[in-house]
Amino acid sequence: MFSCVKGVLLQGFIIKTHRVRDEDLIVSIITPQSLEVLYRFYGARHSVINLGNKIDFEIESSIKTDVHRLRDVIHLGFSWMRDTRRLSLWQQFIALFYHHLQNTDEIDEFYYELLNEAALQWDIQSPKRLAIESYVKLLTHEGRLHTEMLCFYCDIKVENKISFLRAYLPAHEKCSHTLGINQEGVEELFRNFSTLFLSDKEVDRLWYVLLKGL
Repeated sequence: MFSCVKGVLLQGFIIKTHRVRDEDLIVSIITPQSLEVLYRFYGARHSVINLGNKIDFEIESSIKTDVHRLRDVIHLGFSWMRDTRRLSLWQQFIALFYHHLQNTDEIDEFYYELLNEAALQWDIQSPKRLAIESYVKLLTHEGRLHTEMLCFYCDIKVENKISFLRAYLPAHEKCSHTLGINQEGVEELFRNFSTLFLSDKEVDRLWYVLLKGL
């Protein structure tokens, strides 16, 4: 049996969907205050639920299970979602947040706002550049950004060309066996959250590292 939580309209981004029992879904949604994991019953009148969607919704609580029900979904779409390439990049980026936050009940509003700001600019700026800039903001917020360029492997200062491991840990090219990023571009990215001085190839390298996980 379900009892509806009346008058509580929430807003959030879908960061994971998991199919259960034929067409039903378990849906994970990041809101300004929390990560909600809700059950979505399949029905012909229900709107389609997709990874990356921003939605308004209500929660229907259950007295039989800890997983509550997702109801009254209203999609808050972005025009760029009709662009297959931009949508694909967005879904790759936003899916990373589930693994990063999945064991957290209450979260800082920062994460919702970070995604919201990125979504509003996704059709204006290069998606990969925007995702990288957003990720550096996240690392800074969490106190995990390594601005002192000491190699993760040998602990010697890295200069000129800087390679990066997961979480943008710096390393020498010869130590990591990967191509590096120009130092000026890295400094601009870490200081001003801007990829202005990075080439498209360097952006692709940082995007590849980002996809390994937040």
